[in-house]
Amino acid sequence: MKKSQGEFSHKPLGARIWKHRLIYLFMVPCVVSLLVFSYYPMYGATLAFRDYKYSLGIMGSPWVGLKHFKAFVSSMEFWEILRNTVVISGMKILFCFPAPILLALLLNELRFPRFKRLVQTMSYLPNFVSWVVVVSLMTTMFSPYGGIINNLRNRLGLESIFFLGERQFFYPFVILSEIWKGAGWGSIIYLSALSGINPELYESAYLDGAGRLQCTWHITLPSIKGTIGIMFIFAVGGILNAGFDQILLLQQPANTIISEILDTFTLKTGLSQGKFEYASAIGLFKSVFAFLLVVVTNWVAKKFFEVGIW
Repeated sequence: MKKSQGEFSHKPLGARIWKHRLIYLFMVPCVVSLLVFSYYPMYGATLAFRDYKYSLGIMGSPWVGLKHFKAFVSSMEFWEILRNTVVISGMKILFCFPAPILLALLLNELRFPRFKRLVQTMSYLPNFVSWVVVVSLMTTMFSPYGGIINNLRNRLGLESIFFLGERQFFYPFVILSEIWKGAGWGSIIYLSALSGINPELYESAYLDGAGRLQCTWHITLPSIKGTIGIMFIFAVGGILNAGFDQILLLQQPANTIISEILDTFTLKTGLSQGKFEYASAIGLFKSVFAFLLVVVTNWVAKKFFEVGIW
């Protein structure tokens, strides 16, 4: 057996590729997709360092260095937009990140397979509904003109409220809709991790007199802490995303001061105002900052929790 492995290791690369050609053939669409949609457009990132001229194109436009980055950082909108982005993302990490974990723990405790499958299916379905449909449903429910909620308020003798247009309701709508849409789908990863826990650990704990909450705290959570740590690193890395589709659709003139985030500001700056180089600088700033966050969070997670993505 060792001899055959040695012979195989000394075969030319071309021969080894030809031997496993079907496997490599399956990889071709992924590699082509990665090259076309991920690597080829990266030359457009140089637009952030140029003074873009339509007649000259991206590569022919004059190089201006960090001009657009300095303009963005020193602008009046910078701190407000950055604050909104971090606040919304921070609230999502605080409230939405634990939701799939809690749902997975609750589903794991169910002892009726049919009911468990039903609850799982119902919790997964919202993930396949687009944010356009979700916000349309919310608009229909909370509309001051014939909405279900305001109809109930009117029957109780209360005045109608334009919930989606009121600033104080913006954050609750963002958090609750995010949990409703993503908790079920996010719980799949944690349910997979829970399925790998040795059942004998629970049996031993029950024999020692431990209850369900004690088993959850001392067995279940420590067993999936690696998965939780990895997902937390990804969540922190995406802290500047804040949910573009959701925020853009929930924006109203009354809540723009707290709902304008980096992604929506980039869209408006690039398409509405035609400042493509300025918008590219904002997008590149966000990407670099997010990468640094991933690096720092990964280092902290490895140091204190012994988990990391590299």
